[in-house]
Amino acid sequence: MPRYVVERLAQAVVTIWIVTVVVFVLARLSGDPINLLVSPEATQAELEIVRRDYGLDKSWMEQYVLFTKGILRGEFGDSLRFKEPALPLVLERLPATLRLAFAGMSITLVLGLSIGTLSGLRESGVADRVGKFTAMVGQSVPAFWLGIMLILVFGVELGWLPTSGYGGLKHMILPAITLAHFSTAALIRLTRSAVLDVASSDYVRLARLKGLAPIRVVTHHILRNAAIPIVTMASIQFVGMLTGAIVTETIFAWPGMGRLMIDSVSARDFPVVQAGVVLIAVVFVLSNLFVDLLYGVLDPRISY
Repeated sequence: MPRYVVERLAQAVVTIWIVTVVVFVLARLSGDPINLLVSPEATQAELEIVRRDYGLDKSWMEQYVLFTKGILRGEFGDSLRFKEPALPLVLERLPATLRLAFAGMSITLVLGLSIGTLSGLRESGVADRVGKFTAMVGQSVPAFWLGIMLILVFGVELGWLPTSGYGGLKHMILPAITLAHFSTAALIRLTRSAVLDVASSDYVRLARLKGLAPIRVVTHHILRNAAIPIVTMASIQFVGMLTGAIVTETIFAWPGMGRLMIDSVSARDFPVVQAGVVLIAVVFVLSNLFVDLLYGVLDPRISY
């Protein structure tokens, strides 16, 4: 186990390094941010002074070396817009995004597992038809359209829920539903497929012949043996919610990291974009490592 963890951490370092290279290059290919920071009437000499102040007059290699040294110190430079350190700006918005992602993931797990399990256990029945229809609709409806419709119906017409802003449970319901609808549909389909495969196995038939209670057969024999693909999908969907929250946060004016990132991309705020992307890459890598270690708990046959 320790050797496996060390190897995975080494792979994680390489993965994150590749991410830093990609985001560094793509950020600079997006254009020169200096033109957005100065007056249109600024002279070429003034542009060069501002470019030198932000270190953008150096070659890309020199900039990347400085960027890498800053990452090793936990620094990503100062935001070009806010004139503040970039990483604290991103971390300040992270709790709001995590709160929304956890709410969306809760909806995904409850609905995805329950509907998918019922659909798999009742193949070709009413529950199966409802589950397949729900999954098809969930994966067909765009998030921006669903969010706007929810605002119009439940916020404007009925007045039951707030249409935007950051607050308590009422403010979270519509954004969480919008964020969770696609991942819920995907989890329904995967759970149904996994349950169908396991439910027809010999050990499940044997458990039923022994007279075990149906709920015990489902929880201890079917879901546990179908858990590995489900857990893998759930971890990917959770990290996807951190990045996919950009659309949802923009629609509902949710002050999270996604909204900060999209504004920073528009303003070519390199340090904030780089800090956000690297942070998401770290979360993704660590979540994958956690899931890999969880496989051994779910299936004792797996060794490291």
